[in-house]
Amino acid sequence: MSLLLALLLQVGPNPLGGAMPQDDLFRDRPPRPEAEQGELNATSAWLEGCLAQLAEDPARAHSMAQIRRAETKGADRVMANHCIGLAASELGLWDDARTAFTAARAETPEDEARTRARFAALAGNAALAGGDQAGALELLTLAEGEARSAKSAPLEAIAATDRARVLVMLGRGEEALPLLENATTLAPDRAEGWLLKATLLRRLDRLGEAQTTIERAAALAPTNPEIGLEAGVIAVLAGRDDAARASWQSVIDLAPESPVATIAKDYLAQLGNAGETANAPQETPQP
Repeated sequence: MSLLLALLLQVGPNPLGGAMPQDDLFRDRPPRPEAEQGELNATSAWLEGCLAQLAEDPARAHSMAQIRRAETKGADRVMANHCIGLAASELGLWDDARTAFTAARAETPEDEARTRARFAALAGNAALAGGDQAGALELLTLAEGEARSAKSAPLEAIAATDRARVLVMLGRGEEALPLLENATTLAPDRAEGWLLKATLLRRLDRLGEAQTTIERAAALAPTNPEIGLEAGVIAVLAGRDDAARASWQSVIDLAPESPVATIAKDYLAQLGNAGETANAPQETPQP
């Protein structure tokens, strides 16, 4: 195992929604070679300190990491850029986050495709959050290709899902669907891929397939309120008002104070009581 990958294994899931605990970046971690212990522990200790500071004071963590980046090289500099990117994301400094993650990828050895793919995915998400959809698409395409080269199916699925999301934003839903098909094949137990696939199928007026797909998502994550919200939208568009009401009520019961519950309440109000006539919801979740 490389030093960089071993360091990344010690960090929890990134706050931009990329890697997951079940991602192979986090599992099946072999023992570190004894020769690596000293260097790994020193670098890891700094990174853990920076991440701890990030939770308390992201601006300070950002400054600490910038100093570290200026004074180091190799794996230490890569980890400094990693922490800068995470801190900048917390602060909403999306251009800064993108630059840091891109630099971390560029300074990661070329034979570490999985690590490079993760940094490219982080940079792509930062670009998207910063409003650069074209830039995000380019970076996520790069991440997907590198994850494929590394034979990291979970990471490839994450990058494909994120790339599909960008394509939908660009009005290219038909291009996005094969990516979500691939993502759900690569990571069949990841509910998010099935949810986004169902949402896109619904937007493409393929309601029968959307219903089957949202049922798969619900089986994987029965307490996810976003899945219940989408299930209700699919149901009401298919003329199954009672099923829609039940789905939206379940969202309110699961997360009564959440923004998703607010949307569900609005949808229920638009639909009206049983026996009443009302318009279908005008605003629906975006994939």
